[in-house]
Amino acid sequence: MTVYMRASEIAKKPVVTLAGEDIGQVKDLVFDASTGSIRCFTLAGRGLLAGPLHRALLWRNVHALGPHAVMVRDESALEENDTAARSDAKEPGGGNVLGLAVTTRSGVRLGIVTDAVVATGRAPVVAGYEVQTAEHRRVLLPVAGPVTVSGERVLVPDATAQHSAGDLGGFGAAAESLRNRLHQAPQED
Repeated sequence: MTVYMRASEIAKKPVVTLAGEDIGQVKDLVFDASTGSIRCFTLAGRGLLAGPLHRALLWRNVHALGPHAVMVRDESALEENDTAARSDAKEPGGGNVLGLAVTTRSGVRLGIVTDAVVATGRAPVVAGYEVQTAEHRRVLLPVAGPVTVSGERVLVPDATAQHSAGDLGGFGAAAESLRNRLHQAPQED
């Protein structure tokens, strides 16, 4: 069963070793622009006055992403610096999607990205976006089919507009419905 979480829910989760040692907290999630998968986390210290640790936690070093913490075997799972979190200049698209407009291929603006929805599991990926509509409603839009992310917008298939959810509980059904729709008639979208 796929569990969906908002990226903002993963940020600030403690990073804990299997021995119970608290070694930091997630600051940001860094996604691979070509696959939408989590590449790594940047980390911050824990506590009111703690700042960035300038260290990264590569996804391959994560033991588990749970509802309350990110688990690692031990502190050696952390990179010595945060260079892994920096984007590759050759990598097309990507970057921060927060604040970008989501537009269908036919030019209908669906809203502004306020968060990403992550499908957790062995290989977590961006499964959709939370967007704020022109009516100031927040809806969850699944991502399926060809999606283009530029510095200005997220371009999605036209069918995306008919497959949204009001909460994470309904998101899985909306995502499945969109995938089925695109599989049935890909030439129309």
